Amino acid sequence: MDKQIFWLASYPKSGNTLLRSILSAYFYSEGGNFGFNNLYKISQFPAVDHFLRLGVNVDDEEEVYKNFINAQNLINKERKAKFFKTHSRLCQMYGSNFTDLKNTLGVIYIVRDPRNVVTSFAHHYNLTIDQATEALFDEKRFMLKTDKNCGVSLGSWNSNYKSWKELEKKNKYLLVKYEDLVDKKKSTMLKIFKYLDNLGLKLSIDMVKLNKAIKSTDFDKMKNLEKKETFYEAVLDKTTGKRKVFFNLGPKNDWRFILDERNREKIEESFKEEMQELGYLKL
Repeated sequence: MDKQIFWLASYPKSGNTLLRSILSAYFYSEGGNFGFNNLYKISQFPAVDHFLRLGVNVDDEEEVYKNFINAQNLINKERKAKFFKTHSRLCQMYGSNFTDLKNTLGVIYIVRDPRNVVTSFAHHYNLTIDQATEALFDEKRFMLKTDKNCGVSLGSWNSNYKSWKELEKKNKYLLVKYEDLVDKKKSTMLKIFKYLDNLGLKLSIDMVKLNKAIKSTDFDKMKNLEKKETFYEAVLDKTTGKRKVFFNLGPKNDWRFILDERNREKIEESFKEEMQELGYLKL
């Protein structure tokens, strides 16, 4: 296969880390046991390292974006199927595409009820609910560069979702709801494996290992592991200088008990079409 990249795409705080956790426990451990070191093997794109290899000035946003395809071409020269996490929407920046069909083997898009995204978003980025809600509507929302990853265009919650959905027409798209990943882990993972197999990964599923991967990525187990080990993807709290708890509320993050009526109505009215399509609102 010339195309080697499987995108794990999502708006932030939508379950990307949970899916990466299960996949990494299954593919990158001997017995299916979850660990942060295996999770890091499914890295984010665009990472700084991808562009340093090309001699690109990673502090030049335009130059980085214009080399997205070149970076992916270099990844595909390794001729090894790889998963990459991204929060970018599928769009053009500075006249250049985020990716193309020559580099993309497939995409799994993880979506979550935006009413729960906003409450998780607020905690993760130390925002008020009002600020987090406004972020979901911001078409110009940009994820800034860090020491490890280059910046990407997030867009609004619904534009991010709709941009990747365009690949459904090319038979390269699988939609996974966060809620199914939590409540129906095994059947959802089997659906994902079938999709990967259809795209040429040729999987022979080890059910014992899959069951272990599912059990070891239970939210409480990952939360307890974070208490013992540093999770380097957790953001730093600017006020304390310490990393914020990443595995915070999990299943307890229920918008019905957290989100105020004004912001709930704003989200439901603005994203009505997409939320109905996804079953988050009744038609």
